[in-house]
Amino acid sequence: MLVPGSVVFRQPQRNVDLRNHYNWWDWVPGASWRHPEGPGSSLQGRENHPVVHVAYDDVNAYARWADKAIPDEAEWEFAARGGLEGAIFTWGNDFAPDGTMMANIWQGEFPMVNLRLDGYERTSPVGTYPANGYGLYDMAGNVWEWTDEWFVPRREVASSCCSGRAKGDGREKSYDPQTPQIQIPRKVMKGGSFLCAANYCFRYRPAARIPQQVDTGTCHQGFRCIVRPKLHGLD
Repeated sequence: MLVPGSVVFRQPQRNVDLRNHYNWWDWVPGASWRHPEGPGSSLQGRENHPVVHVAYDDVNAYARWADKAIPDEAEWEFAARGGLEGAIFTWGNDFAPDGTMMANIWQGEFPMVNLRLDGYERTSPVGTYPANGYGLYDMAGNVWEWTDEWFVPRREVASSCCSGRAKGDGREKSYDPQTPQIQIPRKVMKGGSFLCAANYCFRYRPAARIPQQVDTGTCHQGFRCIVRPKLHGLD
């Protein structure tokens, strides 16, 4: 019987093979944005945290309802850099300037040891960390964010000053070649999350990207919307 649920991080209590992500991910029936860790958990005390456990269609439906849009990868990365072209992080090149943590990421050896030096085991309230040069919060860490871009290897992307789109049918090119029997398209996600650690997932950088199947939500995926200006006479 099919039941609603989502994917939740479960911290292993012993050393595990980092090549197998099933060592720390569980499909939990009843996990949702209202119940982030599954039945029995709630949003109490997390009213200002980002929404998680949202698949791409959830995000797209909300954006349309709110008369907004999901950014494409180029728009997202431009905003994340905050005017700092070429910098490693959204705030510059120093990981922790003057000893200050700049994003909600994993401190310690992932996935076994979480030192929680920033005080958060999972998500943190939006605005906890300094904004970037454009006044935007959490463009690194906290939760991965959906973009409206089909995921294809960078070598498949058209080289153009005005386009980062895949050549041809990006949807078909986004299928995972390692599992050809699963024809589920994938979108690009950006920003990293509270599970990104230096020893495993150094992806809390504006240039980093990962693929995500459009039908799947997890406890470390969220989103943000944008508003594109309407040109005179055009929608």
